[in-house]
Order: sequence, then structure tokens, then C-alpha cells
Amino acid sequence: AANLEIKVDERTAELQIEKQKADQLLYRMLPRAVAEKLKQGKVVNAELFESVTVYFSDVVSFTNLCSDSTPMQVVAFLDDMYTMFDSIIESYDVYKVETIGDAYMLVSGLPDRNEDRHVIEITEAALALIEGTGKFHVRHKPGYKMQIRVGIHSGPCCSGVVGKLMPRYCLFGDTINTASRMESNGQAMKVHMSETTHDLLQKFDCYNLTERGGTIEVKGKGAMKTYFCEGYTEGNPRPQLIKSPLSQLSSSTKGPSLQSVRPPPKGYRPLASKMSPNGSIESSPVLSSRPVITTASEPLLNKLNSLQDSAV
Repeated sequence: AANLEIKVDERTAELQIEKQKADQLLYRMLPRAVAEKLKQGKVVNAELFESVTVYFSDVVSFTNLCSDSTPMQVVAFLDDMYTMFDSIIESYDVYKVETIGDAYMLVSGLPDRNEDRHVIEITEAALALIEGTGKFHVRHKPGYKMQIRVGIHSGPCCSGVVGKLMPRYCLFGDTINTASRMESNGQAMKVHMSETTHDLLQKFDCYNLTERGGTIEVKGKGAMKTYFCEGYTEGNPRPQLIKSPLSQLSSSTKGPSLQSVRPPPKGYRPLASKMSPNGSIESSPVLSSRPVITTASEPLLNKLNSLQDSAV
């Protein structure tokens, strides 16, 4: 009976650790609220957001860099760059939509609405990404100075989950296209923005915004007046961000509440050999040696507890 109790506790702890790992991976692919609905078999309806800010960036002269590099070197470079980008944006209320080649796409204001704060969050993230890019080193090309081109635009947007086999959380609308045009018509290491975004940002009176001069012809849009954000205005306080490095864990705990279960037996340790070698999931602060479960796992836990009690 004692051995059965130990085995039940061990299997329960392992089950919860594996479930947490699977959930963490899922939450990196889809917004948490969307992932929870899909797990419950619910339909995720398309949703309209009245005002969001979208960010696009790509690497300047990426084609030339690829031509001087092997495929393995390109993959390593992109992995290093996106790892750096991902670590930066954790401090901001932005959602990483996707990466395509050297293109990086963010949005703020969805899936969680944040009133008019989305323009601040994206602008701050964009300036931080440019700063990080200036310090980035390409491993296989020492001395190479990487640069990115950034474009942002604000407006309405529709979001929804597309596909069944590999569901994707996608954004639709003219706002997406315009943000992409701001990037493609931008300049290296500058935040290029539309007049709409400029007007939203200007009321905070702390950013160095300069008009590009005249108008530019934008494919599919015609003549547009655009602006650059090149940093901050001295002497004016910067707005409070929704997230900060110290609060980002607590601000990302939406979804089903976590409740503790009885701890594993004394001396039990999770099997390290079952963890991925890069530690990307296991290093998450959500995981710990004390197992936690979601309400979706309660029936299985109750069954295991019942088995344990009958054995005793």
C-alpha cells in the first residue's frame, strides 16, 4: 500500500508537470483566452477591435546577408535575433502575432483591450527593439552592424482563429496593410508611422516626432503624410506602461485559476531527462517542484486520490 501511494503521487506530479509544459507551449502559440476556448471545444468567433496599433519590422539588406551566409548560419542568426526581440517585448503590453523570414509582427490593443494605451506600448517596444538591435552581434559575421526598418499604424482590426489542423490566430483589415506599408517605406533604425498614429501619440507630449516632409506614395493608399519617432523629448515625463519587468508575471495570469494539490512524497524529484535540452519551457516561473493543476484536470486527480485512499 505504501509503494502504491508513492507511485500514485509520483505519477500525479509527473502528469501535472507535463500538462503545465503542454499548456505553456500552447499559450505561446495562441492567446491564453483563445487557447482555453479551443481546449474546451468551444467555437472562437471573429472579433472586431475598434482601435489597435500594429508593428512591422524587417532586417535591412537581409537578402545580401543571406547571400553571404550558409542556410545554417541564417537559421542561427534569426534564432538569436528573435530570442533577443522576444525577451525585450516581455516588458510591454504587446502580442507577438508571427514571424515570417526576417519580418516581425506585433500588435497592442488585442486580444486584451487597453483603451488608448496601445499606441504607447507599441512605440515604446519599437524604440526598445531598435536600441537592442544596435547592440546585437551577428555570430558568424563579427563587426556586422545589423539594422531594422520599423513601421507602425493605428486603426480598427478584426481577429480570429483560422484553420482546424494547425489553428492560427490571424489579424485582418486595412490597418494591417497600412502598417506593413509604413515598414516597407521606412528608413533604417527609425520608427515610421502614419498620421493617425502620430495624432494619437502626440497628445502624450513626450516623444520626438518629426514630419517626413511632404507626402509619399504608398501602394494601395495613394499619397500619405507620415512621421518618424526618433526618441523622447527632454524634460517631459514618459507615460506609465501597463507592464514592467517586475510585474509581467502577475499580469499574465489570466485564465483558469491554479490551485495546489498535495505535494509529492518526500525525496521525489521530477525526471530531468524528460525536459527539453534548451530549457525554454521548463525555465518558466509557472513551473515548480510543487505540482499545480487546472480545473480541467480535477476529475483525473480525484480518481487518483480515490485510488490512493482505497489502497491505504
